[in-house]
Amino acid sequence: MILIIDFGSQFNQLIGRRVREHKVYCQIAGPDISLEQIKEMNPEGIILSGGPSSIYEKNSPKADIKILKLKIPILGICYGMQFMVHALGGRVAGTGRREYGFAELAVKEPDGLFKGIEKQTTQCWMSHGDSVEVLPKGFKATASTENTEFAAIANPAKNYYGVQFHPEVEHTPKGKIMLKNFLFNICKCKPSWTMQSFAQDAVDKIKNQVGDNQVILGLSGGVDSSVAAMLIYKAIGRKLTCIFVDNGLLRQDEAKQLKIRLKQHLDINIRFVNASRDFLKALDKVTDPEKKRKIIGRVFMDVFEAEAKKIKDVQFLAQGTLYPDIIESVSAFGGPTAVIKSHHNVGGLPKKMKLKLVEPLKYLFKDEVRLLGKELGLDEDLVWRQPFPGPGLAIRILGEVNSQRLKILRQADAVLLEEIREAGYYRKLWQSFAVLLPLKSVGVMGDQRTYENIISIRAVTSKDAMTADWAKLPHKLLGNISNRIINEVKGVNRVVYDISSKPPATIEWE
Repeated sequence: MILIIDFGSQFNQLIGRRVREHKVYCQIAGPDISLEQIKEMNPEGIILSGGPSSIYEKNSPKADIKILKLKIPILGICYGMQFMVHALGGRVAGTGRREYGFAELAVKEPDGLFKGIEKQTTQCWMSHGDSVEVLPKGFKATASTENTEFAAIANPAKNYYGVQFHPEVEHTPKGKIMLKNFLFNICKCKPSWTMQSFAQDAVDKIKNQVGDNQVILGLSGGVDSSVAAMLIYKAIGRKLTCIFVDNGLLRQDEAKQLKIRLKQHLDINIRFVNASRDFLKALDKVTDPEKKRKIIGRVFMDVFEAEAKKIKDVQFLAQGTLYPDIIESVSAFGGPTAVIKSHHNVGGLPKKMKLKLVEPLKYLFKDEVRLLGKELGLDEDLVWRQPFPGPGLAIRILGEVNSQRLKILRQADAVLLEEIREAGYYRKLWQSFAVLLPLKSVGVMGDQRTYENIISIRAVTSKDAMTADWAKLPHKLLGNISNRIINEVKGVNRVVYDISSKPPATIEWE
């Protein structure tokens, strides 16, 4: 197994994902993990993640430097490399030559991390302000960029390696080869970790956590909560009760369709609760996106706790929380990761929640959850359903949420999804949805001046939701979508297309 020490990078779990893609098991721990704990884990290698801090900042995260004496191969990424250099007597400095985005990496020799990368230059993704100025004894530079002399370093005698760039992101095309070299050539790992082994391990953990208690699960009909339900059901059987809450913020006819689909495909206790009035009343005149999320989380838990009282001995609330939800909502492992937005099942939960959480998927990405769903025998329609946010259309309506604005967005979104499916793009896209803007624009309809709403179309491609690119949909398809929305949805006279990538934008608008 590989131990990943999290220094607060937005990409720390992406490192884990890359390791798992090579069928190698890994665990993530904070920098405060003790030397004794590491010895008990007995890892074949250690990866030090990046992070937003400077090594000289007060309270910047630091691991026990004695890990460098364990004779275990170590790979430092970005801040992780700077920590290693600093701990071993080298020098790191804020040189003023910051480097963000794509860079051409000049590889000095195709060995170590770069074995099999024959070209002298390859593309990499940089994101740093500080740089290594002086190498510790025994290290050599193995790659550089125009701005960064020590873009990659190595001490082969001690199996210490460092890269200033991020090999774990898609923007470093040869990054997978570099990590593969570290795992198999340097750490001597064996490819033995699979979704089947994860499922069995997760079932065992759920049994140990829950015991003989009852569990309720928030079932949305999406792949995350459906896979979580199947996994927990395999662990505890009929002690699981699923609750589907219609919050009034779902897409057109979605509650009715999901009710039929869930009953058909999941042989589990499911209770259906219509709480749409409660949610809409609580959201009345609220426009701030963070307040919306917090309110939805609070009402969601109020409904859940009221329903839980009808079931004896409920001690646990299960959720289909994924890792992108966590790292955008809270600091991972108490570390310094920047908070981007609160997710209703993470940052939106009340502090004094009476139920304990069961989150068996919280360290997985969406594509891994889909693989797990297939492993568990989940229906294809559920496995490949596009992600839909827990707060629903409330965060796709910018500004005030009310029944009239919900009606407009539902109709526009229904047209969009119908056209996307008919054109054969539904499975090709990570997400495709409509957003109602808090603006109106002047238009002309039937020789009359109009002043009506604007719909923005968002369609993205992605593998893990950590990064995403706007989808290059055919102009004819976009034209059909626009014409149909304007013609069929009363109150809309303009449609625009969002061509922002993530980062710097997020996939959802709020």
